[in-house]
Amino acid sequence: MTTLIFAGGGHAHVEVLRRLAERPIEGVRLMLISPDTHTAYSGMLPGLIAGHYTRDDGHIDLRGLCDRAGVEFLVTRVEGIDPAGRQVHCANGQTYAFDALSLDVGSTPDLRSVPGAAEHTVPVKPVSGLLQSWGTLVARCEARSTGRSRMAVVGGGAGGVEIALAMRHRCRLADLARQPEITLVTDGFLPTHGSWVRLLLERALVKHRVTLVRQGRVTHVMPGEIHCASGEPVPADLVVWATGASAPAWIGHSGLQCDDLGFVAVNDSLQSTSHPFVFAAGDVATMVSRPLPKAGVFAVRQGPLLAENLRRHLAGEPLLTYRPQRHFLSLISTGDRHAVASYAGLSWQGRWVWAWKDRIDRRFMRKYDAATARPGQRRAT
Repeated sequence: MTTLIFAGGGHAHVEVLRRLAERPIEGVRLMLISPDTHTAYSGMLPGLIAGHYTRDDGHIDLRGLCDRAGVEFLVTRVEGIDPAGRQVHCANGQTYAFDALSLDVGSTPDLRSVPGAAEHTVPVKPVSGLLQSWGTLVARCEARSTGRSRMAVVGGGAGGVEIALAMRHRCRLADLARQPEITLVTDGFLPTHGSWVRLLLERALVKHRVTLVRQGRVTHVMPGEIHCASGEPVPADLVVWATGASAPAWIGHSGLQCDDLGFVAVNDSLQSTSHPFVFAAGDVATMVSRPLPKAGVFAVRQGPLLAENLRRHLAGEPLLTYRPQRHFLSLISTGDRHAVASYAGLSWQGRWVWAWKDRIDRRFMRKYDAATARPGQRRAT
């Protein structure tokens, strides 16, 4: 029997699973390999940290999706693939053979280029590790009666800014006797956004007492300290690493054609440029004709086309072409129920922007709640 393996439970794959539940592929063995039974929706991560959402609000039930789609679910991590032998090697010590493979394993912040980062920081991905570390620190802050905690976020993209502001809001909700010091360290503040968006978010940092360290190129990290090329060390009990995306190391050793950063090179049909029976979407992939930002919006938009092209590939039919949008909307929350919108050089701000973002995120999640709910079951919103 033909076997199709899905490696990873990213945003593109959850949409593929939802569509398979609606329209199964007959006569094909389907397998999903992921270390997590629930996958976090990146759009709700700042809200999870800030305390606006519960864990259930911001996570998609992978096992439930697989059950509905007739997909075998293996709870383990992919640690390598052999395209020539068409095999996947996993952390559980097992090897699984495939006829076609789809990769949506995401990316992680680059910890390898800065000494001490891997040992002394918490990367923003995987999200499960970040949320666990964050919950532990908040509980510790609530329990202590003296001393002030110190937290830092390294990375000045929209994700880093949102996380720093979300941390501040959550600490305010906890009504701590002494609010922690929170610092955002970056050598490039919101480089992909316009000057007005940067100004609005810099004002938000000032308003919520988050210290911004500019020109903060981190040279090394030690226990309790971040060292930068210029300036004094930044003290921190918790360091969240939210820098540029890095591909899993095993991708670069797989034999698949990759770009200069180690991400899988794919054509306009999301098909590996070196191995046509391998597909990749989301952060782990780079379209050679038009490299895209590592943003969740593209993984979400790639899901429907990936589902159709996997079906066509197995049937020996011509593949469709993915045409990404030229501009995409960024809705950047500021911790409280307020957000800044950025689109094609334009920007807006206000509580209504946060409410808009909240509606978009909840509507996205309702699709997957409906796909996994048992008859008569519905999640409260």
